[in-house]
Amino acid sequence: MTLVAAVVLAVTVGGGTAATSASPPVNTAQPSISGTTREGEVLSANPGAWKNAPSSYNYQWERCDSKGNNCTSIVGATAPRYTLTRDDVNHHMRITVTAHNSAGAASAVSAQSSLVTAGGTGPTNTSPPVISGSAQEGLVLSADKGQWNGQNPISYAYQWQRCDMAGASCADVPGATGQSYTLGVADVAHTMRVRVTASNSRGSHAATSAQTQLVAPSKSGGAAISVSTIALPDRLIVDRVQFSPSPLRSRAGFTARFHVTDVRGFAIQGALVYALGLPYSWVNNAPEVQTDGSGWATITMQPTATMPLRRSGALVIFVRARKPGEDILAGVSTRRLVQVSIR
Repeated sequence: MTLVAAVVLAVTVGGGTAATSASPPVNTAQPSISGTTREGEVLSANPGAWKNAPSSYNYQWERCDSKGNNCTSIVGATAPRYTLTRDDVNHHMRITVTAHNSAGAASAVSAQSSLVTAGGTGPTNTSPPVISGSAQEGLVLSADKGQWNGQNPISYAYQWQRCDMAGASCADVPGATGQSYTLGVADVAHTMRVRVTASNSRGSHAATSAQTQLVAPSKSGGAAISVSTIALPDRLIVDRVQFSPSPLRSRAGFTARFHVTDVRGFAIQGALVYALGLPYSWVNNAPEVQTDGSGWATITMQPTATMPLRRSGALVIFVRARKPGEDILAGVSTRRLVQVSIR
């Protein structure tokens, strides 16, 4: 009789109605997920309804296949909110909620979400890249990436390209992948452009700048450009002539030097230069000579015994410069008459 009274006292003391031996949580309404199932969006978990007064909840987000099977826990995804990633696209999501109280723990699983769709877009260019700086050997060009739209973050990669005089036949410059580029000898008489590739989690896209002006040689005197790069409407010009000795005072051999450029002023390497004395009998014929790396062709000319040595006389020389392989009367060739005094 005494034992029964003690039990009743334990139940009623303090006016409470709960039993002294608590039970683990019991789920009465399953957890649920809210939010838009699209990459980049945030899902939120509702723990559902529980009895036996849970004191805390643990969360674990799970990724299931496109049919809702083979669900696996996502490492580190243990908060009530979860941001959908590219890995979740074409998968269903669900949440496991574990409720705790002093008597133990119990878990319940939500229904699966709808299929996660791709979100955002790959980068799209709205304004092309722009090159700034002077197109001259030894100077630096800089690239502005232009304007882009797309899901952030977006990264950018640069590739400088060397093109022909018309801005065509562009090729990557090896190793030129920075936002700036220092023009070298190989760029002279070419145009330059830059290709910018923008990338994000959705893909990548490239856009190319307009070409620069033709790259000019250094003002300090850069190397000549190859005659192979010259094409109409550009033409060759014999712009300077030097004779040694000058004037001629005997019938000894003398040296004639001819400097070849194009109409833009670029010195030309590899042009074939031919010189012929007039009248024809005054000087022996000399073979064609190629211009060197500074645009000069040096020809040794040998007067004959018929060349008169008189005061106020002159030897006229016909000069022709041409591109190898072209017709001597066509293409970019040029011709000129010059003279050296005889005294």
